[in-house]
Amino acid sequence: MNLQVIQQIIFNIRGQRVILDLNLAQLYKVETRALKQAVKRNIDRFPSDFMFELTKDEWKELITNCDNLPDAVKFSPALPFAFTEQGVAMLSTVLRSERAIKVNIEIMRAFVILRKMALQYGELWQKIN
Repeated sequence: MNLQVIQQIIFNIRGQRVILDLNLAQLYKVETRALKQAVKRNIDRFPSDFMFELTKDEWKELITNCDNLPDAVKFSPALPFAFTEQGVAMLSTVLRSERAIKVNIEIMRAFVILRKMALQYGELWQKIN
């Protein structure tokens, strides 16, 4: 799995890096509906700092600013769930498939790379100023 592909689907919402349920479903090769059902059956494992549902305004803003969302998703009445790094890690305990484990490893690597890049950018910014 290509880390660049994963990095492109990590969004910054509410000051947190998150991946949307629809993108995770594609990576895990399951239907978004099935992923959401698994989460709802285990909702006690997903506190608000692990996962949250986007508001209508947040969803509209993301649709406006993101070109790579499919049209079918853009006009869906269902609001997506956003999963933080911890929420993605918890998904592997809920989905329990070999594919989910492998995908989660790659997602964790992508989050780590983004965190390192942010730290390097911050250090560079301090040196410039």
